[in-house]
Amino acid sequence: MISPIAIITSIAIYFCFLLLIAWYTSRNATNESYFTGNKTSPWYAVAFGMIGDSLSGVTFISLPGTVGTAKFSYLQLVLGYLLGYYIIAKVLLPLYYKLNLTSIYSYLQQRFGANAQKTGSFFFLLSRIIGAALRLYLAVSVIQLFVFDSWDIPFFVSVALIIALMLIYTYKGGIKTLVWTDTFQSALLLVGVVLSIVALVKGLNWSAKETVVNVVNSDYSQIFFWDWKEKNFFFKQFFSGAFIAIVMTGLDQNMMQKNLSCKSLPEAQKNILSFSFVLVIVNIFFVALGALLYLYTSSKGIEIPLNSVTGKPMTDKLFPLLALNHLGIFAAIVFILGLTAATFSSADSVLTTLTTSFAIDFLKLDTRTDYTEEKKKNIRHLIHLAFGAILLLTIVGCSLINQTSVLDAIFTVAAYTYGPLLGLFAFGLFTTRISNDKYIPVLCFIPPLICYVLYENSAVWFNGYKFGYELLLLNGLLTYYGLWLNSKKATNLVTGTT
Repeated sequence: MISPIAIITSIAIYFCFLLLIAWYTSRNATNESYFTGNKTSPWYAVAFGMIGDSLSGVTFISLPGTVGTAKFSYLQLVLGYLLGYYIIAKVLLPLYYKLNLTSIYSYLQQRFGANAQKTGSFFFLLSRIIGAALRLYLAVSVIQLFVFDSWDIPFFVSVALIIALMLIYTYKGGIKTLVWTDTFQSALLLVGVVLSIVALVKGLNWSAKETVVNVVNSDYSQIFFWDWKEKNFFFKQFFSGAFIAIVMTGLDQNMMQKNLSCKSLPEAQKNILSFSFVLVIVNIFFVALGALLYLYTSSKGIEIPLNSVTGKPMTDKLFPLLALNHLGIFAAIVFILGLTAATFSSADSVLTTLTTSFAIDFLKLDTRTDYTEEKKKNIRHLIHLAFGAILLLTIVGCSLINQTSVLDAIFTVAAYTYGPLLGLFAFGLFTTRISNDKYIPVLCFIPPLICYVLYENSAVWFNGYKFGYELLLLNGLLTYYGLWLNSKKATNLVTGTT
């Protein structure tokens, strides 16, 4: 078992590299650097850095663990991503570049009004705070278990320390810094998963050929599922994946802010399309890692920890358990560095983009002519710190919830919080009707409530049918329908379709 000192030393060395990158990229940083990276980010750096931002510590830990029950069905969702990212490249990015947006929710203000912009931004803020908290909770809980618990340091202090580290290197440079820190972290994350596979294969004494054959022939390798009543039905997963990609990337300020820092629209499109294919390959490695984890535990007679409340296997703990207790010092350090990279790459950008969205969508900081640049910078810094505190409290709240799979929890939350965004943007893009801006907040809050009731009762009401992630699409359709009922014909609107 790796010592707590070795874990902390590895993280400290890693953090020193991040500080070095942050120092170099944030020199002479301005508000424009923070929000848009001065529109000089190379597309290939943005594309590679988005890998770590999309995968996060949840994918690094939780996805391999889900293979035990869900097998390779997650790849059905990933295949749907390809369709979603194509739509982002061909429909959404042209609109954002045409309007020269910093916050993508400024489009909603131009299309509907101020209430629509604030509503869209609110759902983004809610989505990202909860999502980032769940991601960070999972990663910090691993470090807590293997390091801070042995030193009697409370979980609250551990989380505060991690967030403080993120604040330090994102505080000044913003997007200009994140493009390059995320590139570094994505590289380390990918090295971590590949070397973890190598460590497991070595422990099993298999050759490369034996590894491929044994994984393919295992009980875990089934990709496609055709029972239409179940959550993992192929068409549910595929189209859910497409819409998850659209909302969690294309309608998400956190992901789009980096894309909008590219030099031009063609480079941003090249970035998103290249990223989509790489992401499929990376996820294949992750589910293969999951199969190997279960094959290893079976061969060595290792038991998966059970949740003390539910009695169900804690699949999110499987990878940390093996890496830190059974695979040796090399695998342990690789795991810690990969997890740290995944954690920081997915969470650090959230603080920057939450700050951007609130500053622009609620405070209109980008258009305030009565504020000096220095005053704007000071306000931005305060918002940045405030979201750090909010994230801290939300993570501590997550620690009070017993969740078997954080990955499933994140996509479930997304179905409720991103649905209104999907409906808002779809209505704005594909109709020329105008919805009364005054009622848009109410029209966007009702559909998630309806979806929750349907989710809880669908098996009884619909002959055993169980809603999965397609709840996102239903949420968006209900929002779209509500906007239609509240609309009238109009002309000369900013729809993005002409």
